Amino acid sequence: MEGWGRYPRHESEVLNCRVPQALSGIATSVPGLIARGNGRSYGDAAIGENSTLMCGGLNRMKRFDVADRVLTVEGGVMLSDVLRAVVPRGYFPPVVPGTKFVTVGGMIASDVHGKNHHCDGGFGDHVSELKLVAASGEVLNCSRSQNAELFSATVGGMGLTGIIAEATFRLRPIETGWIMQRTIVAENLSEALRALRQSEDATYSVGWIDCLSKGASLGRSLIFTGEHATPDQVGETPKTDRFPSPNNAAFSLPLDMPGWLLNKASVSAFNELYFRSGIRRSAKPLLVHWDNYFFPLDRILRWNRLYGKRGFIQHQCVVPDADALQVLTGILDRFAHSGKGSFLAVLKKLRGGAGLLSFAAPGYTLALDLPATQDVLRLLDEIDELVVKAGGRLYLAKDARQSRLTFESGYPKLDAFKELRRATGADGRFSSRLAKRLGI
Repeated sequence: MEGWGRYPRHESEVLNCRVPQALSGIATSVPGLIARGNGRSYGDAAIGENSTLMCGGLNRMKRFDVADRVLTVEGGVMLSDVLRAVVPRGYFPPVVPGTKFVTVGGMIASDVHGKNHHCDGGFGDHVSELKLVAASGEVLNCSRSQNAELFSATVGGMGLTGIIAEATFRLRPIETGWIMQRTIVAENLSEALRALRQSEDATYSVGWIDCLSKGASLGRSLIFTGEHATPDQVGETPKTDRFPSPNNAAFSLPLDMPGWLLNKASVSAFNELYFRSGIRRSAKPLLVHWDNYFFPLDRILRWNRLYGKRGFIQHQCVVPDADALQVLTGILDRFAHSGKGSFLAVLKKLRGGAGLLSFAAPGYTLALDLPATQDVLRLLDEIDELVVKAGGRLYLAKDARQSRLTFESGYPKLDAFKELRRATGADGRFSSRLAKRLGI
């Protein structure tokens, strides 16, 4: 088995479940188990130490309270199916990650963050209740008032407290399925951080960084802000349905690309073209289809094949506001001079997270996609030292290789999480390759 990054790979017994009534029996009879949604965590978080439970069959939507906009679904329901059902009715999930091909259970376990974390927090902040199959096989109702400690540990807990069988969360109302996007051009990292700070009133904001630029242009970026468009902004034209349907995939990569395809020259050329096109788009606001704004890479099915059979690593860190410019400058400078550039480099502003092991913390997060080579692994060890020294941490849903020391330095509530695992018996029942590697 492998994660979305296709690195590392491990053997694991695979189990399937299609009815929630079977979860208790599985939880009590299979040690070293982890639940797996759609396999979009990048590293080894959704690979069981011994067995991996495929939860995609738990895909039923249970209830929707129109008055309160509250939706209840099974843990294996895909975000793409939620969007397909609710957007035409004038609703949108409170938080979405960079792909819609994830399950609701996976979104809770990773406490995913989106382009609106600076103002709305992570997905876990909007979950009002969940049903958790514990190590004992008991199905527990968890919320901020019932089994509150277990609820806090499950949000962002990477599936290590139990199996998320069901979840309830509130949707946001929207008037159209379009986003009014504005593009801000930042000539360097300092300007990019300032643009994100000055865009905190925007509902959505995200930055793309040219991580191969050097000197005075180090960290040059495009900052994209967005708001759900009003009917007046959309207007009445044949090509702008008020609630457009989800995009179909443009194409699928049929095979692994050769390892030399993403090299310094090709990434530099892509970054230059993308930056120049961003300058042109910055002249005026642009009406963007909701699918294109939130999930641009979903147009390419199996895009992870771009990195070939060796796979890739997404390194995502968060560093506090006070040290962000210095630390991120150090990170980008190392990448620029190494030539190990990423054509997918994303910058966002975050606030605190909801769970004991939630990744989000007040500051800035930088995510980089890099080929899984020995040179890159050594470079990332250097980067981790900068992050740890600044009091930052790495995102467990993206991690494939951080050391135990790096992990323990970044998560101050780890001891409380481990104690809850011991108290509930979860430590002897639920375990992933990530948990074993990091000693959780």
